[in-house]
Amino acid sequence: MPSELECAMESLITMFHRYAGKDTNTLSRRELRELMENELSTFLKEDPAAVDKIMKDLDTERKDVLDFDMFLSLLARFLMANN
Repeated sequence: MPSELECAMESLITMFHRYAGKDTNTLSRRELRELMENELSTFLKEDPAAVDKIMKDLDTERKDVLDFDMFLSLLARFLMANN
């Protein structure tokens, strides 16, 4: 039986791929906004410009997409800010 942490990790992976859509390796700006509206709405309500700020901070290659590593960095920032 998977541990609570293992279940949480699997959930994060599944969620990333659900919102990434056809291109399951990245989240576009639109996909990130949709994910945040549905799954992180409290953060988005506090700062409506959060998606643009996140893309600017994490999308260092300026491809206007976030890969899974960048997505994890985003989640780590939220976790640290709310610890």
